[in-house]
Amino acid sequence: MATEATNGAAAAAQSVMFTGLKPQVFVEASKANDAVAFYKAAFGAEEVNRVSHPKRKSDQELPLLLSAEIKLGSLMILVSDLPDDSTAPIKTASTGLVFCLETEDIEAAVEKAVNAGADGEVTEGEGACSGGRVGKVKDPYGMVWLICTPAKKRGDVAA
Repeated sequence: MATEATNGAAAAAQSVMFTGLKPQVFVEASKANDAVAFYKAAFGAEEVNRVSHPKRKSDQELPLLLSAEIKLGSLMILVSDLPDDSTAPIKTASTGLVFCLETEDIEAAVEKAVNAGADGEVTEGEGACSGGRVGKVKDPYGMVWLICTPAKKRGDVAA
């Protein structure tokens, strides 16, 4: 039987435990509200959390929806407007899907993914991961994974 050498960093990375997986669907800017309404009407989805961008370029523009967390059966999905700036984890809505992994140890999770062959970084951010530190990992197959701490429930859910 082969044994695997470990050091302190590798041991820490092996102990990462994820507490959730939430697909995130990006749609063309200002259409996420319509998408949420569609998922409610078409599939009986329930909105459980919403985070809107605090400011827009003009008072006439609809607020950018950073994320609406919807429950569809037992699955949680994040629906977001695709921002027109460099903060988005993806650049076009056609790529469409980002996975948000939740863990208490973002740095170790990103390190483990990078050691497995992904490109990744930990940055400060806002949005679907409810602000603070967030890891962004692009796997060797082009999929984007955001790694963040579990979101806190907020009282500002729109009906």
